[in-house]
Amino acid sequence: MRFAQLVLCSGLALATAVPGVAVIHARRGPTAHHKTSSRSHKRSARPVKKTLGQRSIDDSRAAQIQAALVKSGYLTVPSGHWDSDTSAAMQKFQADNGWQTKLVPDSRAIIKLGLGPDHEGDRATLNSGTTESASTSSATSATFVAQ
Repeated sequence: MRFAQLVLCSGLALATAVPGVAVIHARRGPTAHHKTSSRSHKRSARPVKKTLGQRSIDDSRAAQIQAALVKSGYLTVPSGHWDSDTSAAMQKFQADNGWQTKLVPDSRAIIKLGLGPDHEGDRATLNSGTTESASTSSATSATFVAQ
């Protein structure tokens, strides 16, 4: 029994003392064959980020907005183009109405100034379509009644 304990203890001591014996399988590198280093890739030029949306306000639209701001009492002299005075007047108009002032002009401000989208053409088309369908449906019902 003592002999078995001696063999067991010496085997454990030898296995922990020699690192090569404790390792069961050989260590290998990654199995993928591609390079993961970012330095090995070519650096491509980054695409220029394009700004979306309207970049500036057209002079004819600026004149319309300025005329509405003059009428509302927020601007005294229109210049015909979007300038710092017009921007400040629009910011004041938006702030007085409790709207945000970072993006000028705000769509709500444009609508309140009376410069929003024109829906008169849409209403005319809608009304003409409604009267056509109403007259068609009444003619159809008259045909059923006559038969």
